[in-house]
Amino acid sequence: MTLTDEEQKEVTKPVGLGVVGWLRWGWRTLTSMRTALILLFLFALASVPGSVFPQRNVDASLVARYYANDPVKAEWLDRFWLFDVFRSPWFAAIYLLLFLSLVGCVLPRTLAHLKEIRRKPPAAPRNLLRLPYHDEFTADLTIAEAAATLKKRRFRVETGPDWVAAEKGHLRETGNLVFHVALLVLLIAVGAGGLYGYKGNVLVVEGDGFANTVAAYDRYVPGASVSAESLEPFSFKLTDFQATYIGPGHEKVGQPLTFSATLSVKDAPSAAERVVDLRVNEPLDVNGTLTYLIGHGYAPVFKVTDGQGQVAYEGPVPCLTSNTSTYESECVIKVPDARPQQLAFLGRFLPSTLPVGEEWISVFPGAANPTVQVWPFAGDLGLDSGEPQSVYDLSAHKNLKPLGTMTVQPRPLAVGEALDLPGGAGKIEFTGVKEWISLQTTYDPGRMPALMASIAAVLGLVFSLTIRRRRVWVRMKDGRVTVGGLSLTENFTDEFAEIVASFRSLG
Repeated sequence: MTLTDEEQKEVTKPVGLGVVGWLRWGWRTLTSMRTALILLFLFALASVPGSVFPQRNVDASLVARYYANDPVKAEWLDRFWLFDVFRSPWFAAIYLLLFLSLVGCVLPRTLAHLKEIRRKPPAAPRNLLRLPYHDEFTADLTIAEAAATLKKRRFRVETGPDWVAAEKGHLRETGNLVFHVALLVLLIAVGAGGLYGYKGNVLVVEGDGFANTVAAYDRYVPGASVSAESLEPFSFKLTDFQATYIGPGHEKVGQPLTFSATLSVKDAPSAAERVVDLRVNEPLDVNGTLTYLIGHGYAPVFKVTDGQGQVAYEGPVPCLTSNTSTYESECVIKVPDARPQQLAFLGRFLPSTLPVGEEWISVFPGAANPTVQVWPFAGDLGLDSGEPQSVYDLSAHKNLKPLGTMTVQPRPLAVGEALDLPGGAGKIEFTGVKEWISLQTTYDPGRMPALMASIAAVLGLVFSLTIRRRRVWVRMKDGRVTVGGLSLTENFTDEFAEIVASFRSLG
């Protein structure tokens, strides 16, 4: 039978993989060990920007400062989610691919390993002298004696008519699988924490309190399955904050030594009050909800009297630290209730003031000689527009006009001093100094499983790196003893020599 040209072309035409073939190839590639290692490396690499750039869910003020210093760069970084790394689509994609890769890689290997553990050691090969490790000698050695000797060395033993087979080292593969299963558990724990956990940031001034409710947070990031009722109903009051620094006369003068916040805590509305000393890395723990001390600063206290003689504002104003070595800080005061016109102030707080020529600087982070420089403004604050605005910024208020002559370095006010505003607009008085702390409250149900998985991963890695897989066979025939050994990983010379020596001693 002769094929036509068209039929011949059809026969020789390459056959494509098809949809099923491509899916099978993709699954095999994804579940290979090489792909899992690459994804694990990418997962670690993708976490690096989270420690390089400030994260909104940790400290939103640092992100705001990044925008203030370099808005163009900050905008580009934000487009790539570098201020929200662990919530970004690309981080989630790596996470899910790594999870699928580990599942597809570990599950078949686990099933195969369970079968291998139950399988008896294979019978002795016909010619043991061809194995990498071998020896032959004359001795009156019995099968029972050879088996007992190998069992003392913790080998799994199987015997035949004239041979003994033994093997050990399965814990190497067990450790390897434990390591990969622990990584899976770790990924699941991280996912559970993101689903059922939450984070919140809040700034609290000395003397003020906090209740663990959604409305009380400055920034609140809940998991997908978290509701307002899920929050632990604790509350506390910040009664005192103390920071200590290295004093003068030392080359590291001004470096912080300790930070300590004293809290009066109630674990529930009806619970008794308890005093907690909150320190860095020593969080407040209320039924698994942890509150960490992550920052602090100064909150100078002001009293603003408007042009009609009424007290329009009185209280502390949290300042953002602009110099972490001396804690020079920048403050913004908005007084919408002032009459006849609204007032606003820019302040520069100096904890330990020292004049240098016609300027003033702070020389120490502690409040040894606190002063504040004030620049007054008047005009419409735009609070009735409904647009959100930062309490730490006046640049968005285009209708504010300076009051009087704006000098670069106005004379700083000491505690108890006041500044009379030009044009009878009122006065502002610097009445005292408090301190504020920034806190992060987290609830992560995957925290303990993640810790246990991390410990298991380390132990599994130790097993996989230190345990060797090896096999030994002994054949006895006509007074001749032939011993063969095989190591699937490392050098077996010394241990094999010891085993042979023990057999010789029995004969």
